Amino acid sequence: MNQQVKFYQTGTRTVGNRLLAPEQRAIQADIERTNSLNCGHRACQGCGEALGARYAIDAAMRAANNQLIAANATGCLEVFSTPYPETSWQVPWIHSLFGNAAAVATGIAAAMRVKGKPDVRVVAQGGDGGTTDIGFGCLSGMFERNDDVLYICYDNEAYMNTGVQRSSATPGGARTATTMPLGEHPGNPFGQGKSVPLIAMAHEIPYVATATVADLRDLEAKVTKAIGIRGAKYMQVLVPCPLGWGAASQDTIKLARLAKECGLFPVFEAEFGEITGVSKIRSKVPVEEYLRPQRRYAHLFGKTPRAEDIARIQAKADRNIKKFGLLDQGEA
Repeated sequence: MNQQVKFYQTGTRTVGNRLLAPEQRAIQADIERTNSLNCGHRACQGCGEALGARYAIDAAMRAANNQLIAANATGCLEVFSTPYPETSWQVPWIHSLFGNAAAVATGIAAAMRVKGKPDVRVVAQGGDGGTTDIGFGCLSGMFERNDDVLYICYDNEAYMNTGVQRSSATPGGARTATTMPLGEHPGNPFGQGKSVPLIAMAHEIPYVATATVADLRDLEAKVTKAIGIRGAKYMQVLVPCPLGWGAASQDTIKLARLAKECGLFPVFEAEFGEITGVSKIRSKVPVEEYLRPQRRYAHLFGKTPRAEDIARIQAKADRNIKKFGLLDQGEA
């Protein structure tokens, strides 16, 4: 786990660049950043995906000495960044189908190898729907072949681009257009879905990591590390969606931070199937603090709060904390 020097502003939990030497500052603080995802896109106000992609691709560009090609699955990121005939991308960029971004990226990497251009690095991008569901077979094939591609999943926990339908990354109890808060068990059923980071680890690929837009320096460091590794790499970045989550646009970073601090989204990295580092919880909070600001969980806090469902979500967070060792000794 890369340990960055951090300067915490008094009375807050924010991390800034002030008082840091230039070489220790974030890539976005550098006037030489590439702005690979530039202004003019049509993302919603407070979009976590736009923020995550900007930081990730700028970091990848620096690590690759500006020799980078990106393949992008259909989804929010593709739609808001490339409304024909316009584009916000300032990097060689290819729009794949919804489910084959990993396969397209594999082909690009193979072409660069055949053309004698091994220094050109390849990134594939997709949302959780195009990654954990529609593109899962192509992604697993990329892992199994150990193709030299970094795949980044921007995880907003549903199919936001097509109307907020459930994906296999949607948490238990969450409201979506296809898991309405109705009936005996409102919201998304518990016990379903999948953890692609853990599945990627089971393939024993060279590098797997998770990150959130609440710690962009960590995101930059992990992308930089991944680009420097040959073979298959997978990153899953939590990118809250104000529209789909029913949250205030100014709370995007706060919600990403709370997801990590309550234990629901463990932040870690692994190499060849073994966890090599975790980002510890700085100040543990109950899951209720994370759930309440989101309308997708409003049915849990109605006139008759669904204490049993909240307890099940808390139990999952507690299991993550224990499984990944997210608390220092004595803090549990």
